[in-house]
Amino acid sequence: MKLLLTGVTGVAGLAIYRAALADSSVNHITLLTRRPIPSWAVLPPDAASKTTVILHKDFLSYPPDLAQRLAAHDACIWALGKSSKGVTEEEYTEMTHGYTLAAAQSLKDAGVGGTRTDGNPFRFVFISGEGVKQDAPWYMPLFSRVKGRAEKDLIALCNSADHMKAHIVRPGYFFPSLQYPEDRKNQRSSTAQWLDYYVLTPLYKLLIPGVIVPVEDLGRFTVGLASGRWANQEVFQNRDMLKLVKEL
Repeated sequence: MKLLLTGVTGVAGLAIYRAALADSSVNHITLLTRRPIPSWAVLPPDAASKTTVILHKDFLSYPPDLAQRLAAHDACIWALGKSSKGVTEEEYTEMTHGYTLAAAQSLKDAGVGGTRTDGNPFRFVFISGEGVKQDAPWYMPLFSRVKGRAEKDLIALCNSADHMKAHIVRPGYFFPSLQYPEDRKNQRSSTAQWLDYYVLTPLYKLLIPGVIVPVEDLGRFTVGLASGRWANQEVFQNRDMLKLVKEL
């Protein structure tokens, strides 16, 4: 499988990248990113030989030559995103809905599924979030409304294309890998680390343990999904992921 991945500098994206590097079914990974892989990220020695990095600044626009390069992949995992805190609704909508749909549309226009079959479509895996509703009313939190609309429109777009399939993953609470101290240091402030490990995690484990997902499991699950496992299911809640990842 030739995999396209976004959001590699984030918590989920970096975990997914590591999982893809370790997966024997993945022959090559293309990282579509605004920034290079951070120098502090610990990766396998052969990571560079399995990876192409495309630096791209405007995630609303894809020149034809770039779209054709991206359409040469077998699947995309869209892990680009950020919290809705501290941004306007317009900014969050552009990043969450606008970027996702622009990429999917450019892949469709470039004929990404044209040479594929019903049993082997191009898979677009969208990292959403626990609590998202596709038809969320106006009084629901911003992230639920905007991600819900992105889910719904992405599914409709893929269904209208030849041999494209959208998969929605709604992870619950996750945080930087405990295996890599560099991740925690660089992806979370000291205050956020303290809240993650000493307040929120113990609280969730006590009250709602099913909402937590280890970021390594999120990585392995999404790579497995992109490669064609659980092919008939469209939306995966956190509880689904926790159950199914045990099959890997």
